[in-house]
Amino acid sequence: MYPSSERRFLAINFFTIISLFVLILAGGIVRSTGSGMGCPDWPKCFDRVIPPTNVSQLPSGYQEKFVKKRVEKNDRFAKSLEMLGFASTANKIRGDKSILQPEAFNAGKTWTEYINRLIGAITGLLMLGCAVFSITYLKTRKRIVALSIFNLLLVVFQAWLGSIVVSTNLLAWVVTVHMLVALAILAISIYTYFQARILRERSLLANQEPGAIKIVTIIALWLTVFQIALGTDVREQIDAIAAIMKNFDRAEWIERLGFEFRFHRDLGIVVCVFNLILLFLIRRKYMGSTYHFKYMTYVVLLIAVQVVTGITLSRFGLPPVAQAAHIFLASLIFGGQYYLLLLLKQNRLYKSRIIR
Repeated sequence: MYPSSERRFLAINFFTIISLFVLILAGGIVRSTGSGMGCPDWPKCFDRVIPPTNVSQLPSGYQEKFVKKRVEKNDRFAKSLEMLGFASTANKIRGDKSILQPEAFNAGKTWTEYINRLIGAITGLLMLGCAVFSITYLKTRKRIVALSIFNLLLVVFQAWLGSIVVSTNLLAWVVTVHMLVALAILAISIYTYFQARILRERSLLANQEPGAIKIVTIIALWLTVFQIALGTDVREQIDAIAAIMKNFDRAEWIERLGFEFRFHRDLGIVVCVFNLILLFLIRRKYMGSTYHFKYMTYVVLLIAVQVVTGITLSRFGLPPVAQAAHIFLASLIFGGQYYLLLLLKQNRLYKSRIIR
């Protein structure tokens, strides 16, 4: 039985994980619809708490005002990069003329980006709740408290990074870092949820030493992370091609992609094979009714759907719905693989029985 304080933490941590997945989906919709610059400023949108729905509601001289703010923010960001030894990157940011060209107002894109930010704000509040309610584990499992507080700080950093994504006009490598930080936040939330559960439910853990299965799971997990990062890079190339072609002839965009796209596509086959091998190994070692086999089955099913979205993207001119689904499914696969890796820890009860 869980004490009421632990039940509260588990509940809010669970909803935080769900909110993080929804946020990743919302971010995918923003990217696929080209709504990333729907709000030219941050944290407000067109200097308003509630964004405008019509051109007549825009503040006077907003374009010049927001361009000036973006230039100032980018200059501060460039100075920080110079201090860290990235002078060439800093110069590229300062020399980027695209930030001087504000996008025309589009109510649909503005509200798409605004809803994404609202989901982000709700997620931030949930993570604040996790940090507060984690205090109940101060005596029993301090790592839950430490990681919940660290995750809250990481979310603050992620929010700042999101403002840099806007001010730099979706600068390629910043978008990739933004995605990887999102995965790190998700992983920490899953870990604290897992630690809180096994404190009372040791039966969740494996009844046998995983052996090589754990190594294969780690490799499969890192392959997924690499695929996501590579996919983000491919997405950035698509954005560049779309800009050159004025968003016309979508069917031709795939043909213009370089080596990264082909590598991303071929690596997907490797990911499928690795996870099928992992499913076979888990099925052979653990009973079919265990959490391990169930989670691995879910992961393989998600990968199958992911393959379908990948084929849809490459064969049917990158439909926006498939783009959003592709990154959302990737995050679900990552979450499933990571939770499976945690479940592979052997229960001490079975270890003691083996020793006897």
